[in-house]
Amino acid sequence: MDVTIREAQQQVDEWIKTIGVRYYSELTNLGILMEETGELARIMVRKYGEQSFKESDKKGELADEMADVLWVLLCLANQTGVDLTEALQKNVEKKTNRDAERHKGNDKLK
Repeated sequence: MDVTIREAQQQVDEWIKTIGVRYYSELTNLGILMEETGELARIMVRKYGEQSFKESDKKGELADEMADVLWVLLCLANQTGVDLTEALQKNVEKKTNRDAERHKGNDKLK
């Protein structure tokens, strides 16, 4: 099932209102976002970095942690009235205009 970003925002909103009862406060969700980002980072540095896995790390799944980060980001967007589809499109335009030639000349990327 393919879902657009806008549809994902709507799905999360519907879930929160029917199953989740209500949104946590924006600040609570910001804290949760940081927590989930930390869990994602923990897996990334062990899988792709030099750190070794601890037994307690082995149960974490990369895709699930990424989805947790996305979920909370969608919650925050809904709570603050941000249309992430529109925001992402504007962000791509900004980066394209700003960085059109910048990265091509970066020897570190070759």
